[in-house]
This record gives sequence, structure tokens and C-alpha cells, in this order.
Amino acid sequence: MNISRKLRYVFGSGKNSKLVYYIKAYWAVLLPWQWLSWSRLQAMKKLESREDKQQIEERIHYYCQLFENDKFDCDEFMQESTPLCQQKKTGQTVYYLDAFRYAKSFSKWLRWVLLPGDITYVPRVPSIVKSRPICLHAENANSVLLNLDRVRHFLFVKDRKKFVEKKDKVVFRGLIGQEIGNSLKQNRYDFMKRYFGHPLCDAGVLDKEYPEWQTEKMTLREHLDYKFIMALEGNDVASNLKWVMSSNSIAVMPRPTCESWFMEGKLVPNVHYIEIKPDFSDLEERLRYYITHPQEAQKIIDNAHVYVQQFLDSERENIIAWGVLAKYFRFTNRNKKV
Repeated sequence: MNISRKLRYVFGSGKNSKLVYYIKAYWAVLLPWQWLSWSRLQAMKKLESREDKQQIEERIHYYCQLFENDKFDCDEFMQESTPLCQQKKTGQTVYYLDAFRYAKSFSKWLRWVLLPGDITYVPRVPSIVKSRPICLHAENANSVLLNLDRVRHFLFVKDRKKFVEKKDKVVFRGLIGQEIGNSLKQNRYDFMKRYFGHPLCDAGVLDKEYPEWQTEKMTLREHLDYKFIMALEGNDVASNLKWVMSSNSIAVMPRPTCESWFMEGKLVPNVHYIEIKPDFSDLEERLRYYITHPQEAQKIIDNAHVYVQQFLDSERENIIAWGVLAKYFRFTNRNKKV
């Protein structure tokens, strides 16, 4: 990457500012417990009179699917859990900051399990996680979702370019991940092997280990020049899916296997995104269909915008996060006041 392009990417990538994030996050965590507790109680009182109360409660129950009659091994939880007042910073600080800004408003003696990182398994005991496998019949109930690592994952854009004005191609930039300490993202490898250089695809990876596929980074705005954007899962969810669905481009992906605060498990194929087969064999056919049917493509974009809208009210997001933790603590700390 030449110097001018590198500077343009550094200062205009379109991603969230980590400096601004850390200033706000540390400020939130350092506020006195009394203030945070008062703020939570006031916000939860407002819930009773909110017009969107039902939607809020539905999301709380979606993120935390623990119920009083569920089996619960209290002894195992005690062994695995930590009191809030003894919670140490996680290796990736963002997980601690994003979780503790809400947890600190509760009694410091309540116990929890906070699992940082990309979680694709269901923990043995109820745990706070960023991501979980999509399962039927609440088989993932021990995976309680919070909006963790939000500086990277929760980003939305204002796209002024209309779908019909964009390039008739799909774009992909990302990591395959076969570096030291990182496992191969097989789905991304298979996609690149099949579609690198394809006339309908502008595809490239950022890994130095694959010089034949390596391309320069693109800003978010440069992605938005294309009608279609690949949203391929990495270690867990596809991190670009949120901003793609807020744009006038369309996310293209196989059906997701993991979900986060964005509730990927609630997305409807060909309503919120263009679904393709896990082996990518029908990608060209699906792209050509929506290129020649722009009105149907626009319906998907409109549906995606409606879906994204539910995450844009910061007060509502706070209420939901507090509600999730309250439900979690009531289930796991049964002899303590929440």
C-alpha cells in the first residue's frame, strides 16, 4: 500500500474511532456505583411507559434464554464464577469495558462468568458472551449475549449512493487467518479459491501468507461503490454485516451459524440478505438475478434498513442490556437481591 493510500485509510477508513471509544468507555466504568445504579433504576422505571416495551422485553428474553425452572448446578457456577467486585480486566480490554459499564450498576457481590473473545460453543455454566452458536430450542441458553467489542462490531453508515448507481459486482476484503496463533477460516479460503479473479467479484485478502490473493485495504466508502458485499463469518459472526445492512448495498452470505447482539438468528434469507449455498456454488446465479431485478434488490435493502433501525436508540439499548443482566443475575444468584 503506497503512503498516500495508507494515510487515506488510516484517517478515513470509516470505522469507529478507538480513541473516542476508550475515552467514553473508561468514563462510564469509572463513574460511581451509586450514580450508575440510580441511572439503571430510573431507566427501568421508564420501561413501563415506553411504547416499545414489548419489543424490548422480547429482545431481553432472546439474549438471555434462562428461565427459573431450568436446571442449574449452583455448585459448579460458584466454582466458575467471580464476584463483580473481583472481576479483573480481560485480555481484550473492550470485553471488560463493554460488560462492566452495565454490570457495575448492580450489587458488587453478585457473581458472573464473563467470557471474552469469539465464543462458538455453549459454556457449561451461564456466561456472558459476545457470540454464540445458533441453536434450536434454547440449546444455547447458557450463552447470554451482551453487546461486547461494540467498537469493532457495531457500526452503521449513511450511504448516499443508490443501489442502481453502484457497480454490478460483489466485493470482499478480509483475513483468512492462517497466521501464528490464528486458525484458518476455511469458508473464506474456499471462497477466494473459487472466485478470485472472477468478473463478477472484486475479492482479495489482507494476509501476507497468500501473496497471490493479497490486495490493498479498502475503506468502507470504497466498499459502498458495489451493489453486493460478501459478509463471511470469521471466527464467529461476520463483523461487517451490521454496516452492510445499513447501507444501500446488499449483504451476500450463506445462512449464519453464529449470532451476536445483532440477532443474526432472526435474519430471514432473501428478505434481509441474499442467501447463497455454503459452498458458494450459486453465487454467480444469485448475483445476476438481482442485477436484473433491481426492484427486488431494493426490497431487501429496505427490509435491512428496518431491521437495523431497532439498534439505533441508545437509551433503548441501555435498557435492554440492563434487563439482560438483571435476568441473568436473578437466575444465577438466587439467594441475593438483584
